[in-house]
Amino acid sequence: MSPFPQSPFAMSSARLDRSRLLRRLAAIALITAGLIQARPAAAQSAETLTLYSAQHEQVVQMLTDAFTKETGIAVRVHSGEGPDIANQILREGKSSPADIVFVENSPELVLLAEHGLLAPVAPTTLAKVPQQDSGASGLWLGVLARQNVLAWNPSLIREGELPSSLLDLALPAWKGRVAIAPSDADFLPLVGAVIHAEGEAKALAWLKGLRANAKIYDDDEGVVAAVNRGSVATGVINNYYWARLATELGADRMHSRIAHFAPGDIGNLINISGAAMLASSRHQEAAQRFLAFLVSKPVQEMLAKSSVDYEYPLAADVAPNAMLTPYADLHPPAIAPAELGDDQASAKLLQEAGLI
Repeated sequence: MSPFPQSPFAMSSARLDRSRLLRRLAAIALITAGLIQARPAAAQSAETLTLYSAQHEQVVQMLTDAFTKETGIAVRVHSGEGPDIANQILREGKSSPADIVFVENSPELVLLAEHGLLAPVAPTTLAKVPQQDSGASGLWLGVLARQNVLAWNPSLIREGELPSSLLDLALPAWKGRVAIAPSDADFLPLVGAVIHAEGEAKALAWLKGLRANAKIYDDDEGVVAAVNRGSVATGVINNYYWARLATELGADRMHSRIAHFAPGDIGNLINISGAAMLASSRHQEAAQRFLAFLVSKPVQEMLAKSSVDYEYPLAADVAPNAMLTPYADLHPPAIAPAELGDDQASAKLLQEAGLI
């Protein structure tokens, strides 16, 4: 995720800051080895929850405003990208001032759970969403979902030419015809899925093929904007970004479309946006209340009907935004969130392939 600038879909430069994601993951490795000391906790008001968020700021603002209005509990938000947020919590450890963490991709929650920094989510809250969309240990909660898709421009490629598999994009025929954002945190789970399905050797070969073929952008916003303006034929993104661009530009300025890969293909991976309570939280009752609020039916319906969030609600009997493909038609691969790993192997292969 990249925080939106003044215009969320301003054109991105093709120049990639290749060290950005590497620095984050390297810092996490140092923290894991115990080489960075934790900072003391910041003082907190009993009336205020502290949320570390890697979700889009407009979505979080909507949620926290509604929660405060309903409960009277204020929420202090600290925002960043997923790897940055995980990095900071690992560094702070049990002294973290955070009560809750809310991120767009499950590997960051898996990483925090591995280090014993999360507390169990209340069973009644976990029961509000499908079991497979939350952490197997009950330490984090699935809240929303997004699917990886292929944006494509009909002026540059025919629908019949589109690949049936994400892995096809590494073949020589796709040189110069695909865009990716390997330094965007959203790309890491996709690499994790390929590692799980194909093994590290094949995943590395795939990444090297993408390096030879792809036009590189800083983030998914840059990818979808490039496809829409005709700079490249196709691009790998989350569905969220195409819908946001369509809302930003209007239907008459949308020159791109979304395609799905063959049923069950890795390219149809669904990413879970999830939340968790820190084991060190000093406001655990209020934090559990916030988690339950996120997956309550009224809140999930509010998000689905908004023109801000284009993710799939996970609560039962809540229809997604009408702009989205029905959830039943997504046909994702059978890969559980825990099988995506904690981003470490993904980052290692991206570095080895020369993509970060």
